[in-house]
Amino acid sequence: MHAQSSPPVVAAPAVVLSLACAGSFVVVLDATIVSVALPAVRAELGFDPAALSWVVNAYTLAFAGFLLLGGRLADLFGQRAMFVLGMGLFTAARLAGGLTGSAEQLLIARAVQGFGGALLMPVTLSLLTTTFTEPGRRARALGTWSAVGAVGAASGPVIGGVLTQWAGWRWVFFVSVPVGVLAVAVAAAVLPGRSAAGVRARLDVIGAVLATAGLGALVYAVMQSSARDALPPLLGGLALLGIFLLHQAKWAADPLLPLEVFRLRSVSSGNLVMFLLGLGFFASPVLLSLYLQDVHGYSPLQAGLAYLPIGFAMFCGAQTAGALSVRLGTRRAAVLCCLLGGAGFAGVAALIGVHASYLSSVLLPGILLGFGTAAAFTPITISATGGVPPRHNGLAAGLLNTVRQTSGAIGLAALTALTAAIAWEPGAEALAHGYAVAFTASAACLTVAAGVAALAMPRR
Repeated sequence: MHAQSSPPVVAAPAVVLSLACAGSFVVVLDATIVSVALPAVRAELGFDPAALSWVVNAYTLAFAGFLLLGGRLADLFGQRAMFVLGMGLFTAARLAGGLTGSAEQLLIARAVQGFGGALLMPVTLSLLTTTFTEPGRRARALGTWSAVGAVGAASGPVIGGVLTQWAGWRWVFFVSVPVGVLAVAVAAAVLPGRSAAGVRARLDVIGAVLATAGLGALVYAVMQSSARDALPPLLGGLALLGIFLLHQAKWAADPLLPLEVFRLRSVSSGNLVMFLLGLGFFASPVLLSLYLQDVHGYSPLQAGLAYLPIGFAMFCGAQTAGALSVRLGTRRAAVLCCLLGGAGFAGVAALIGVHASYLSSVLLPGILLGFGTAAAFTPITISATGGVPPRHNGLAAGLLNTVRQTSGAIGLAALTALTAAIAWEPGAEALAHGYAVAFTASAACLTVAAGVAALAMPRR
């Protein structure tokens, strides 16, 4: 039996939306803001060049590995408890990262921060699905939530570059601490606790260990995809996830991931479309930044500024997506937006080159891909979290975020490896061709996502 679900949120909807957006913003911002500061971190803390990437990887591994658990814990122990715990850990770890005096301390802080983010991110989404129950208001709230995430993703490189250059790399970690402290205080004051009535909540510990270890091993293998030692963690991760699914189906008394949720067409199709969208889209900021730096000689800060118009297009797309989903229905909106994003990627692939201008090869098609892909997230999210029993709201949010994070990691590793394989000869021409092939693959992923959405997603 399951614990009785939390009572409806009684805080003002605007306050709930603000808390959800604050949580999403700081988590998404962190995915891009730290990478700009890596050279300064290496210089001050004496990182070995081979270990420097773990400033990003330690966070990513913990975040991806614990997302599913974070979603389930929100269902079991209540949204207030998990928001306060997740945001509290995330904020404390960022403060510790900024104050650290050694490479080892920074890596530990980053891992704790990833764990806090994994607890926080699912509850930001489940807060919206339980608070905004009317379809139109829910669509608009999810559009705002997605738009704030788009702002975080697009502004990260710019904010990180400015802070690193003018205030020092430690302010990359300090900058979001006040937001976290304020959000914890507000959440503790206004969000209700879990109902004490009902059966005591139980956690599937074995399932949690299997899922976390399997997802962590899989993401680690993707990160090491260019190395020879990637195969053992890949096989180990797949084996652990297989055992996890068997455990959920056969042995778990109170499963971490009740497999009956996949019988809901909206959940299964929404997560599949999200996986395909993530494969093609989440590598695009990195690929565009590298293209501008490697082929056209932009500095990291210049490349970040060059991405800002695309980020603004993402914000506009996400803001438009709520009304579009209500007007067209989730299926048609997802199909249309995926096709727009795919057309943008195809435009970049066709137009980039050594002698191509930024306006024609990046800005114009980039605006199209940014608007389309960001707008696609809202109808997909509505589908993947819609029709789920209230006791599984956090689980659905955690599952969707897990799929999004894992597909993004796989897509980034696969597309960067594809670029390197195509551009095996030195020179800007070869690099430009490699990036063009990678963007072609992204366009194909979004086109397939549109096809799956058209065939499998419910109309509304």
